[in-house]
Amino acid sequence: MKVLYFHQHFSTPSGSAGTRSYEMARRLIDAGHQVTMVCGSYHGGQTGLDGPFRRGRREGTVDGIQVLEFDLAYANADSFLKRAGLFLLFALRSVAVALTRRYDVVFATSTPLTAGLPGIVARWLRGKTFVFEVRDLWPELPKAMGVIRNPLVLTLMSGLEWASYHSAQRLVALSPGMAEGIRRRGIADERIAMIPNGCDFRIFGNAGSPWRPEGVGEADLMAIFTGTHGLANGLDAVLDAAAELRRRGRHDIKLVLVGQGMRKPALLERARREKLDAAQGGAMVFHDPVGKADLAGLMAAADLGMQILANVPAFYYGTSPNKFFDYISAGLPVLNNYPGWLASMIEASGCGFAVPPDDAAAFADALEAAADDRAALAARGEAALALARARFDRDALGRDFVGWVMEGRAPARPAEESGHD
Repeated sequence: MKVLYFHQHFSTPSGSAGTRSYEMARRLIDAGHQVTMVCGSYHGGQTGLDGPFRRGRREGTVDGIQVLEFDLAYANADSFLKRAGLFLLFALRSVAVALTRRYDVVFATSTPLTAGLPGIVARWLRGKTFVFEVRDLWPELPKAMGVIRNPLVLTLMSGLEWASYHSAQRLVALSPGMAEGIRRRGIADERIAMIPNGCDFRIFGNAGSPWRPEGVGEADLMAIFTGTHGLANGLDAVLDAAAELRRRGRHDIKLVLVGQGMRKPALLERARREKLDAAQGGAMVFHDPVGKADLAGLMAAADLGMQILANVPAFYYGTSPNKFFDYISAGLPVLNNYPGWLASMIEASGCGFAVPPDDAAAFADALEAAADDRAALAARGEAALALARARFDRDALGRDFVGWVMEGRAPARPAEESGHD
């Protein structure tokens, strides 16, 4: 069958962005289906196409995936208005594709929520099967963060959310909270499958060439965060912990933030001003984004992965962060700073530390515990890898994905994934 797959932020493993759509498209192809990926140009991502754009688009085959890339460059550091405009432009151009291409199934993944528009059109104007993947609960999350306050905009987004969910014959949720959010909009449970992000052992199970950034000694405890430096990530919590470590005189612990985003300049300035960066004797080290191969080498040299989010209750069960699954793929124990399904899983499996939000002392305590008992830390790393292999193998999740998207065959779910408890 022919699948038309919409993901504005698509990237291959050559980029530094998440690769879920690439991996799932490859598994659809391995199962005998044809996939056309419709995307934009994402900062940090790599679509695999490098030819010139003609009339605002370029097209080619990448690892068996037919990729249609629009000349719409997006970055997290862009202003809200610019990003909103790019979301709408991508949706409008995607609708044109959905109206003209030949295909059997249309699959659309958020964010942004506007990704649902071509699926809605395909379902009602062309009678196609529409499967919608929910990566974030919009508009709940931006509303909870205070990013969007305009009542009209929130109402329009809520309407689009409702229409996307009710138009799709099947939906994919990436976390228990997302599945619950879909149910709250009146969708029957049998139309929802939870298929979380997965672990790529082919990338992160291969240590490659271990390396540490400048400013991190071989004997230092190195805790890393690898991802967007945006408002949602709440990375000031890491700098708060760095300030606490400085007060305690712990210069043997380094906190490495790898990535870009709108908050990075402010984080750099704060680290400089408060003498928290490694160059001034502090714990903070900042590094530009790196590709997956280099990221695997960094993780092989790291001691701890940091799963950080702003203290927003909507995040507790409503996110499925790529970086958490990358960490445990590499056998890295995880330090998580907010409650929810990941914190519960970390505590139950013993694969890391779950500390309360907005508690710099508890954050620093966990870092000191990790640095002072390396044998216990190694055991937490072994538990992380065991969790990754038992619950989040990308190949097993990929089979679930293909069966659900193409045939409506529901995946088996562990009982603890069916709710918040």
